[in-house]
Amino acid sequence: MLAIYGPLQLILGVVYFVMIAHLIMSWLINFQVLNLHQPLVSQIWQGLNRLLEPIYEPIRRILPDTRPLDLAPLVALLIVISLRAYILPVIFGFA
Repeated sequence: MLAIYGPLQLILGVVYFVMIAHLIMSWLINFQVLNLHQPLVSQIWQGLNRLLEPIYEPIRRILPDTRPLDLAPLVALLIVISLRAYILPVIFGFA
């Protein structure tokens, strides 16, 4: 069981930090601290979007349309936190 639990926790931890980086970068872009016309910033932003869009898209279909505010990253982050801290330990009997 530990052979499955450890890698799942690792994957969820990586997803968590990628999502946090995406959220922080989106704030910095919106407040014009970062500029998408810079090649490195643009490449990082496009890479993060490509990684996280398959996670956000199903959530966006379920949530109501709040056009200026995208709640999908928040919901996805709450799901990842819940999986890491509460659901996986209970499933594998560590709680």
